[in-house]
Amino acid sequence: MLLKVLRHFLRPYRRDVALVVVLQMVQTIAALSLPSLNADIIDLGVVTGDTGYIFRTGGVMLAITAVQVASAIAAVYLGARTAMAVGRDMRASVFDRVQRFSLAEMGRFGAPSLITRSTNDVQQVQMVTLLTFTIMVMAPIMMVGGVIMALRQDVELSGLLVVIIPVLVAVMGFVVVRMRPLFQQMQERIDRINLVLREQIAGVRVIRSFNRQPTERERFADANTRLMTTALGVGRLMALMFPAVQVIINASSVAVVWFGAVRIDAGDMQVGSLIAYLSYLMQILMSVLMAVMMFVMVPRAEVSAGRIREVLATEPQIVAPTAPAALREPSGNGTRGLVVELDGATFGYAGAEAPVLHDVDLRLEPGRTTAVIGATGSGKSTLVNLVPRLLDVTGGTVRVGGLDVRDLEPGDLRERISLVPQKAYLFGGTIASTLRHGRAGATDEELWEALEAAQARDFVEALPDGLAAPVEQGGTNFSGGQRQRLAIARALVRRGDVYLFDDSFSALDYATDARLRAALPRATGGATVLIVAQRVATIRDAHQIVVLDDGRIVGTGTHHELMETNETYQEIVLSQLSAEEAA
Repeated sequence: MLLKVLRHFLRPYRRDVALVVVLQMVQTIAALSLPSLNADIIDLGVVTGDTGYIFRTGGVMLAITAVQVASAIAAVYLGARTAMAVGRDMRASVFDRVQRFSLAEMGRFGAPSLITRSTNDVQQVQMVTLLTFTIMVMAPIMMVGGVIMALRQDVELSGLLVVIIPVLVAVMGFVVVRMRPLFQQMQERIDRINLVLREQIAGVRVIRSFNRQPTERERFADANTRLMTTALGVGRLMALMFPAVQVIINASSVAVVWFGAVRIDAGDMQVGSLIAYLSYLMQILMSVLMAVMMFVMVPRAEVSAGRIREVLATEPQIVAPTAPAALREPSGNGTRGLVVELDGATFGYAGAEAPVLHDVDLRLEPGRTTAVIGATGSGKSTLVNLVPRLLDVTGGTVRVGGLDVRDLEPGDLRERISLVPQKAYLFGGTIASTLRHGRAGATDEELWEALEAAQARDFVEALPDGLAAPVEQGGTNFSGGQRQRLAIARALVRRGDVYLFDDSFSALDYATDARLRAALPRATGGATVLIVAQRVATIRDAHQIVVLDDGRIVGTGTHHELMETNETYQEIVLSQLSAEEAA
């Protein structure tokens, strides 16, 4: 999996990769040539007393060293630049794919896991890419070249390599095999810490208000301890590996000196050759060590690459058609809305026992307000999400402007829809930048008009900076009612042909709610309006009220018609209003 991911993301940088390989070859060949030259200085210069030979050969060694250093610097620079570019591209690809996910895919992965995959997992693959360019490319060249050069110095002494290298590889392999499942576990436990921490930060008010700090500390401590335990397991294996490798390297040096001394005593080997052989042995063993160290990191990177690949290989359920149809433009006669029709619309989540919505037939008309009411879990928000195609029906059809939403480009469809979601989320910036999420080119005058219709103008004008007043991430520096009004104003700035209000008035007091509803017809300008609400007072004046119960429409009509004919609606109304108020 790691190779597939790297092959894909390294394709645009093939020229840089080839250059890194060439530079690493030059550097390695230069490093391999130095011990032989050093041996010649000892055997042909120092022993014979030939000072001129020593200086000439030393000059050659200095020149080779300069080439080695220049090649190493260039290789590390190019390798690091390429690895960082691969990390950038990988993060961009994950981000782009997540942006195209529907609510179903987002729910499948979860926000904490997606955050880990786009940060920590990408970082693991990026680090292995960097080490590949700086170490892994050089290691096999160094090992093969070192063996050849060692054989040139003394063939019989090289028999030690037949024993030393397999022992070193076996020890390192033993460690690597046991590290892989631990790295898989580590990434999953990082996901868990992200999940717990994200919940605690987002729900800090609930935690404090219910005095649940001790419980949440225990939850975090448990997740943290589990990650620590896994990391300790990895640390123990690393602690075992380094002393074992050090023992093998030192024992190898002792064996070479012992047997080399015997051969020198017999006149079969020169002192310079033994010193060069020791250098080549160290180069061979260090190259093996570097290669295996890389493979220690590879299992974690492979796990991370698999998790990244899982995101990139997930095809969004909601995709644009190959030949999208075009919605009609507003007629300009004062009614710019689009007809929205649900024909036998059914929706069920993957793996769920029963659908959330069953055979919903509904028609929303321009210039008219349709309200949807029902108990919690009756499918109201799901119905809203079907219109802008945030979810796709599993049965039946949803049509906007007479066209099936699956035949439309999702971006074009959503350009014509103004949605106020159930959670009034505001992005960090200023009030002006927040409102211009609805329409980037809106003027300040248009922003004030939207704020006035949303009953938010008074509190915005009271702020020292007005439209330039700061908005913290999530709008946490405003009250719940203020956030809702700003979210409504953002939707009004968009000037859509269809307005969807998903329980968007719940945080408003009754007086503000009434004023806002009175201002909506003028602000929406003849568009199609759908309001989902729990509060009867919010929807009692709607042209059409739809009653949902367990995902099915059990009543449609005006407030007075439903009060006379629909038992479910009567129960909802009388649970909130007295009989006199409901009349």
